[in-house]
Order: sequence, then structure tokens, then C-alpha cells
Amino acid sequence: MDIQSLYQLYLEHPDITTDSRDCRLGSIFIALKGETFDGNKFAAAALEKGCRFAVVDEKEYAIDDRYILVDDALIAYKELAREHRRQFNIPIIGITGTNGKTTTKELISAVLAEKYKVHHTEANFNNDVGVPRTLLAIQPEHEIAVIEMGASHIGDIRKLVEYVEPTCGLITNVGRAHLQGFGSFDGVKKAKGELYDYLKSNNALLFLNEDDSDLVEMATHRGFERIITYGQDETAITQGEIVECAPFLTFRWREPGSEWKVVKSHLVGAYNLDNMLAAISVGQHFNLSNLQICHALENYMPSNNRSQLTETPYNKLIVDTYNANPSSMAAAIENFCQMKVENKMAILGDMRELGDASEVEHQKVVDQLASTGIENVWLVGENFSQTKTAFRKFNDVEQVKVALKQQRPTGHYILLKGSNGVRLFELPPLL
Repeated sequence: MDIQSLYQLYLEHPDITTDSRDCRLGSIFIALKGETFDGNKFAAAALEKGCRFAVVDEKEYAIDDRYILVDDALIAYKELAREHRRQFNIPIIGITGTNGKTTTKELISAVLAEKYKVHHTEANFNNDVGVPRTLLAIQPEHEIAVIEMGASHIGDIRKLVEYVEPTCGLITNVGRAHLQGFGSFDGVKKAKGELYDYLKSNNALLFLNEDDSDLVEMATHRGFERIITYGQDETAITQGEIVECAPFLTFRWREPGSEWKVVKSHLVGAYNLDNMLAAISVGQHFNLSNLQICHALENYMPSNNRSQLTETPYNKLIVDTYNANPSSMAAAIENFCQMKVENKMAILGDMRELGDASEVEHQKVVDQLASTGIENVWLVGENFSQTKTAFRKFNDVEQVKVALKQQRPTGHYILLKGSNGVRLFELPPLL
């Protein structure tokens, strides 16, 4: 079946599922494949559970007219999403980056929601399955969309933008993450820069963090003509500076020739200033008032284990356990050191997907910690266990749980930072 015919079928049954355990009555099941599963094998079960049609890509499974045979189910899924996206002549903001892309996506969405009906990526559904899901959820009432795109290999963003077709966009930053897939830091820049390539080739608008020399070089190299800048220097169209982090970020911002506006946020970490300024820059471009922008940023509450301050009866926790890489880990430790609080403690988990650079990068974190003067440090995971340090080490989070049950720290400010797979997010109830 060609994509136009498939889309007409979708309009009659506008409900897509890729999970045979979630088969809503009348929906269309897309039989995707993964390293350990083949959705074609679950197509019949999906139809039995309530799906009206099943899109398969192996001929042996297309046994009657309820099965729609395509060459590749994933490609069909993405082309279906692109066809749906093309029905809407609305601004589409594309976002990628090493760190901060989910927080930035949420901040931008919160700002724009002060004036518009906004559709945005839920959670972190930012891969080649999650992005089509997001695009297919665009509804006629939506006036603008904010789409987050992730990558772990060169070429991932290039493929995603072909379906998202953003009308403007930004890269939050580029750092040393997913090195196992990218191969090097230059590989990271090449992969993230695929968003810039699309924006440039389509004469689309770029929001640029002027303080990030790598991003500036990447934009300059491509010869962008349509750029809106943000940063801490007065040359930026949206200028900002930190007032304090104690522990929440308070900052002020202004556009050229105007008065400073102060924002007291609910985010922890000086590194969130860039994310805030990106949201302001986008808000200004889309004609939100200064009052609307400040209101949105001051009322944004993090709830996704990113830059959260959590208070328990015993301690105050800075919870940043969704992801970790060398650049985000260094920023979190630096910010923690700058906080003017007493009784600091850090519980840090392994940084995943660093490949051959893993040993060196974990040792760098340990060395950075040793220079801070923070003595109470717990390191969790196989990679940290191999570092040279006197800090306390644990093989996994289960060992940490045992230690906490034996003797829980009290009266501390505790930084929790690590890759999601280390499961540090299970610790707050014990702290």
C-alpha cells in the first residue's frame, strides 16, 4: 500500500499503536522490529485485541485484508507521520543537543502556552519511534509544535528532520556523550549539526546560544542568514545573567536597550540559564509579552528527575538522575560546589555509552571531585569502581540501598547524578 492510501486509512481510523499490549478498539497496529522482537509475530494478537488493521512488512503474515503489507513498517510509520505533519501549516520548532534538550523543550512549551495551543514531545519520546508518535498527535487546534530529537549515531538527526521538517530550531549544546556511537567529539558535532544542515538548506530560522563557541563555529561554517542569538554577552539579542543559585536559579534578562527583568525559577543549576534564555528567545520571536514569558518561567516546575530539589524529612536532594555524560556531570559538580550550603554529599552513578573513552572520563570526574573538597562522595557502578580514588564505591544501587538502611545520612545537601540505567532515582525515598 502506498503512503497516500495508508494515510486515508489513518484518517478513518486515527489511532496508531506500536505495542500489541495496548490495542485500542479500532486502532491501527504498526509491526515494528527491534533487536529482540519482531512486531509481525504479534500482528494477529493485536487484531484479536481490538485493532482494526495491522501494518506488516513480511508477506507471510498478510493473510487477509486486515493486514496491510508494506516494504518496511518503520519507514511506513515515519512517512505516515510526515504526511500528517504536512497537513498543518504551523511553526514547528526542532530541538536537539547533548544536554538540556528535554528541559529546554518543556520551558519553550511552557512559554508558548501562555499565548498559543502548543503541542510538544511527551517525556523524552525523541527517537525514530517516538518522533512519529509525536507528529501523529498533532491536532487541528494546535497552533505551534515543539519537537525534541535525540541521537546516538551520526545520521540519526538527519533522518528525523526529514519527517519533522522544522521551520526553526536550536541545538542546546554539544558535549561528550554517546561516544560509543558517535566515535568522537567531532562525531557528536557532526551528528547534532545535521539539524543545522536542514535549517540552512531550507532557509529556516536558527536560535543560537552565542556563548557556546562550538555552536557559533558550526553556525558560522554553514553561513546562516537568519539567526536570533541569546547568551550572557551584551551582543546577544536576548541577554541574561545569573543573580544567584541558592539553590534555585534566579537570573535576569533583557533585550537590547530595555530594562532588566528578574526571574526566580524552580530549577537547580546555573547551567539552566542557557535553557531559560533559549525559551525567552523563542517566546520573543513569537510575540509573547515580557510578562507572559516571566510568568511561564517562574511557574515551571520540574518533575522528571532533571534539576529537581527534593526535600525529605532528613535531607535536601538535588535529583538529576535521568541522564549523565562527561559535560553534564562536570556542570552539575561545578554548580554543586558553587552552592553556598553546608554538609554537602554527592552520590554519583556511572555514565553510560562512552565506549573506549569511559575509563578516562570517569577518572576525570573523580579527579574533579577530589579538587572540590567535598569529602562525602559515593560512587556507584562498574565504571566508577575501577577509578583510582579513596571515595566510597558501590557496584550497584542495591548495595547503596543496603548502606542507607544501615545508616542514613541526615542534615545534608545531596547531589544525585548518574545515567538512568544506574537507577539512582530509586534512592530518594531512602534519603
